Parts: sequence; structure tokens; C-alpha cells
Amino acid sequence: MLTGGAVAVLAYRAFRRTGAGPLRAVAVGFGLLVAGSVLGGAVHLVAGRIALGVAVQSSFTAGGCAVLLYSLYAETSTRTVTVRKSP
Repeated sequence: MLTGGAVAVLAYRAFRRTGAGPLRAVAVGFGLLVAGSVLGGAVHLVAGRIALGVAVQSSFTAGGCAVLLYSLYAETSTRTVTVRKSP
């Protein structure tokens, strides 16, 4: 949880600095992985239902991996600025 959370925070800070969409997707993907781990464990401990906890964790893991896969294929938007000299 700590390493996944650290990666999510660092990716989010890099997104804020650069504005690159794929970095935002990395932050969201790792956030989903960490959230699934925490929520799956909480469901197992609080409700005592192992199958439900596994289902919650698996769902978040699948979602997080899908978002991470998207981040690998997402293109960054580049802005081209042309400066013309005035006569």
C-alpha cells in the first residue's frame, strides 16, 4: 500500500507540473489498485465475507490495470507555437 500510494502521489505531482494526461491516468490507476486493496481488506474484516472482499479487490485491480494500460497508449497533447517576425 505504501509503495503504490507513493507512486500515485508522485505521478499526480508530475501531472500537476507537466499537465500530461497519461501521468494523470497513472495516478488514477495506482490509486485504484491501492483503494481496492484497502477496501477488499476492510470488507473482509468488517463484514467477515471473504468472497465479497476478494470480489471488491479484484474489481478494483482490474479497473486499475485497465487505466494503467490506457496510460501506456494515451498520447500526450503537444502544442505548437509559431512565432512570426513582424516586418
